[in-house]
Amino acid sequence: MSVCKNIKGYTRQHERLADLFSLMAVALFFATLFLSLTYHSLILNWIMANVVVHGLLVIAGLVLDLALIFVFLNFGAARFSEEEEGCFHTFKGRRAGTGSLGMMFNSWLHHMEHVGKKHR
Repeated sequence: MSVCKNIKGYTRQHERLADLFSLMAVALFFATLFLSLTYHSLILNWIMANVVVHGLLVIAGLVLDLALIFVFLNFGAARFSEEEEGCFHTFKGRRAGTGSLGMMFNSWLHHMEHVGKKHR
């Protein structure tokens, strides 16, 4: 059993913990926005001191921040369901097929051909 399935099983049994993970994701998102908007001039001055190193550190920090938000949302979205689902598939959406570029292009082309047609 993977770590993800263990955590999902635990949060299914303890819904308050799942709610805490969701709250942490929202708090982290708004804290990131607040801090980046409040200290934007200091951050930009620090980046300009050494663009390559500091720029890469800022990008890595943002990627880590987004990954943590994504992980918290996935753990927070684990609710009880009868069937066992895979990890990190909380919302499948309407996508069908694979994530290949050819399928995406064909879907886009099909969409563009039908734009403006009246639906019944």
